[in-house]
Amino acid sequence: MNKENNTCVEGVFDRIYKEISPSLRNFAYFKCGDEDQSNDLVQEAFIKLWDNCKKVPPTKAKSFLYTVTNNLFLNTVAHKKVVFKYAEGVSEKINKQTPQFALEEKEFGERLEAAISNLTEVQRTAFLMSRVEGKKYREIAEILGISEKAAGKRIHDALEELRKSIEKI
Repeated sequence: MNKENNTCVEGVFDRIYKEISPSLRNFAYFKCGDEDQSNDLVQEAFIKLWDNCKKVPPTKAKSFLYTVTNNLFLNTVAHKKVVFKYAEGVSEKINKQTPQFALEEKEFGERLEAAISNLTEVQRTAFLMSRVEGKKYREIAEILGISEKAAGKRIHDALEELRKSIEKI
Protein backbone atom coordinates (compact mmCIF):
# COMPACT_ATOMS: atom_id res chain seq x y z
CA MET A 1 0.00 0.00 0.00
CA ASN A 2 1.27 3.48 -0.88
CA LYS A 3 2.51 5.35 2.21
CA GLU A 4 0.47 8.44 1.26
CA ASN A 5 -2.72 6.34 1.26
CA ASN A 6 -2.08 4.75 4.66
CA THR A 7 -3.48 6.54 7.70
CA CYS A 8 -1.26 4.38 9.94
CA VAL A 9 1.86 6.19 8.70
CA GLU A 10 2.81 8.72 11.37
CA GLY A 11 3.44 11.56 8.90
CA VAL A 12 0.08 11.06 7.20
CA PHE A 13 -1.70 10.87 10.56
CA ASP A 14 0.05 14.07 11.72
CA ARG A 15 -0.97 15.86 8.51
CA ILE A 16 -4.59 14.77 9.01
CA TYR A 17 -4.45 15.95 12.61
CA LYS A 18 -3.03 19.36 11.70
CA GLU A 19 -5.53 19.87 8.87
CA ILE A 20 -8.72 18.66 10.55
CA SER A 21 -8.34 19.15 14.31
CA PRO A 22 -9.02 22.94 14.42
CA SER A 23 -12.29 22.70 12.50
CA LEU A 24 -13.24 19.49 14.33
CA ARG A 25 -12.62 21.22 17.67
CA ASN A 26 -14.88 24.09 16.56
CA PHE A 27 -17.55 21.61 15.50
CA ALA A 28 -17.38 19.89 18.89
CA TYR A 29 -17.41 23.24 20.71
CA PHE A 30 -20.53 24.36 18.82
CA LYS A 31 -22.18 21.09 19.79
CA CYS A 32 -21.36 21.12 23.51
CA GLY A 33 -20.45 24.71 24.37
CA ASP A 34 -17.59 23.57 26.62
CA GLU A 35 -13.99 24.01 25.52
CA ASP A 36 -12.61 21.22 27.70
CA GLN A 37 -15.27 18.78 26.59
CA SER A 38 -14.73 19.69 22.93
CA ASN A 39 -10.98 19.05 23.32
CA ASP A 40 -11.75 15.69 24.94
CA LEU A 41 -14.14 14.74 22.14
CA VAL A 42 -11.57 15.60 19.46
CA GLN A 43 -8.84 13.70 21.27
CA GLU A 44 -11.07 10.65 21.64
CA ALA A 45 -12.04 10.84 17.95
CA PHE A 46 -8.39 10.87 16.88
CA ILE A 47 -7.68 7.93 19.18
CA LYS A 48 -10.47 6.02 17.45
CA LEU A 49 -9.03 7.01 14.07
CA TRP A 50 -5.63 5.67 15.12
CA ASP A 51 -7.23 2.46 16.41
CA ASN A 52 -8.95 2.05 13.03
CA CYS A 53 -6.18 3.47 10.84
CA LYS A 54 -5.95 0.32 8.71
CA LYS A 55 -9.67 0.54 7.90
CA VAL A 56 -9.90 4.29 7.24
CA PRO A 57 -8.02 5.71 4.26
CA PRO A 58 -6.85 9.34 4.51
CA THR A 59 -9.53 10.42 2.03
CA LYS A 60 -12.25 9.20 4.43
CA ALA A 61 -10.58 10.39 7.65
CA LYS A 62 -12.43 13.71 7.83
CA SER A 63 -15.83 12.08 7.49
CA PHE A 64 -14.86 9.39 10.00
CA LEU A 65 -13.66 11.96 12.54
CA TYR A 66 -16.78 14.12 12.29
CA THR A 67 -19.03 11.07 12.62
CA VAL A 68 -17.12 9.74 15.62
CA THR A 69 -17.08 13.16 17.31
CA ASN A 70 -20.82 13.56 16.81
CA ASN A 71 -21.50 10.06 18.17
CA LEU A 72 -19.26 10.65 21.19
CA PHE A 73 -21.13 13.88 21.90
CA LEU A 74 -24.50 12.15 21.61
CA ASN A 75 -23.31 9.44 24.00
CA THR A 76 -22.33 12.04 26.60
CA VAL A 77 -25.68 13.77 26.24
CA ALA A 78 -27.49 10.46 26.67
CA HIS A 79 -25.41 9.69 29.75
CA LYS A 80 -26.13 13.09 31.28
CA LYS A 81 -29.81 12.56 30.57
CA VAL A 82 -29.74 9.23 32.39
CA VAL A 83 -27.92 10.75 35.37
CA PHE A 84 -30.38 13.65 35.49
CA LYS A 85 -33.43 11.37 35.33
CA TYR A 86 -31.98 9.18 38.04
CA ALA A 87 -31.16 12.15 40.28
CA GLU A 88 -34.62 13.61 39.70
CA GLY A 89 -36.30 10.33 40.67
CA VAL A 90 -34.12 9.93 43.74
CA SER A 91 -34.88 13.42 45.01
CA GLU A 92 -38.64 12.81 44.71
CA LYS A 93 -38.43 9.49 46.59
CA ILE A 94 -36.21 10.79 49.37
CA ASN A 95 -38.87 13.24 50.47
CA LYS A 96 -41.33 10.36 51.01
CA GLN A 97 -39.08 7.91 52.90
CA THR A 98 -37.35 7.45 56.24
CA PRO A 99 -33.81 8.82 56.46
CA GLN A 100 -32.29 5.34 56.91
CA PHE A 101 -34.06 3.96 53.85
CA ALA A 102 -33.11 7.03 51.84
CA LEU A 103 -29.45 6.62 52.80
CA GLU A 104 -29.42 2.93 51.87
CA GLU A 105 -31.15 3.67 48.59
CA LYS A 106 -28.63 6.40 47.79
CA GLU A 107 -25.70 4.08 48.53
CA PHE A 108 -27.23 1.31 46.42
CA GLY A 109 -27.83 3.81 43.60
CA GLU A 110 -24.19 4.85 43.67
CA ARG A 111 -23.03 1.24 43.59
CA LEU A 112 -25.45 0.48 40.76
CA GLU A 113 -24.22 3.47 38.80
CA ALA A 114 -20.64 2.26 39.34
CA ALA A 115 -21.64 -1.22 38.15
CA ILE A 116 -23.27 0.28 35.04
CA SER A 117 -20.17 2.35 34.35
CA ASN A 118 -18.08 -0.85 34.47
CA LEU A 119 -20.05 -2.36 31.58
CA THR A 120 -18.48 -2.22 28.15
CA GLU A 121 -19.52 0.77 26.06
CA VAL A 122 -21.70 -1.32 23.74
CA GLN A 123 -23.41 -3.10 26.65
CA ARG A 124 -23.97 0.14 28.56
CA THR A 125 -25.40 1.94 25.53
CA ALA A 126 -27.84 -0.84 24.67
CA PHE A 127 -28.81 -1.40 28.32
CA LEU A 128 -29.50 2.27 29.01
CA MET A 129 -31.49 2.66 25.79
CA SER A 130 -33.60 -0.32 26.79
CA ARG A 131 -34.07 0.19 30.51
CA VAL A 132 -33.92 3.97 30.88
CA GLU A 133 -35.28 5.26 27.59
CA GLY A 134 -37.69 2.35 27.19
CA LYS A 135 -36.68 1.57 23.61
CA LYS A 136 -37.52 -1.77 22.03
CA TYR A 137 -34.80 -4.09 20.69
CA ARG A 138 -35.85 -3.16 17.15
CA GLU A 139 -35.37 0.57 17.84
CA ILE A 140 -32.02 -0.02 19.52
CA ALA A 141 -30.87 -2.14 16.59
CA GLU A 142 -31.81 0.62 14.12
CA ILE A 143 -30.04 3.33 16.12
CA LEU A 144 -26.86 1.31 16.64
CA GLY A 145 -26.85 -0.19 13.15
CA ILE A 146 -26.89 -3.78 14.37
CA SER A 147 -29.31 -6.69 14.16
CA GLU A 148 -32.20 -7.01 16.59
CA LYS A 149 -30.66 -10.21 17.91
CA ALA A 150 -27.34 -8.43 18.55
CA ALA A 151 -29.17 -5.71 20.48
CA GLY A 152 -30.85 -8.35 22.62
CA LYS A 153 -27.53 -10.09 23.20
CA ARG A 154 -25.87 -6.85 24.33
CA ILE A 155 -28.68 -6.15 26.79
CA HIS A 156 -28.61 -9.75 28.04
CA ASP A 157 -24.84 -9.57 28.56
CA ALA A 158 -25.22 -6.24 30.40
CA LEU A 159 -27.85 -7.74 32.71
CA GLU A 160 -25.62 -10.73 33.43
CA GLU A 161 -22.70 -8.44 34.32
CA LEU A 162 -24.93 -6.30 36.54
CA ARG A 163 -26.25 -9.38 38.33
CA LYS A 164 -22.69 -10.49 39.06
CA SER A 165 -21.73 -7.02 40.28
CA ILE A 166 -24.85 -6.58 42.39
CA GLU A 167 -24.38 -9.97 44.08
CA LYS A 168 -21.11 -8.59 45.42
CA ILE A 169 -22.88 -5.51 46.81
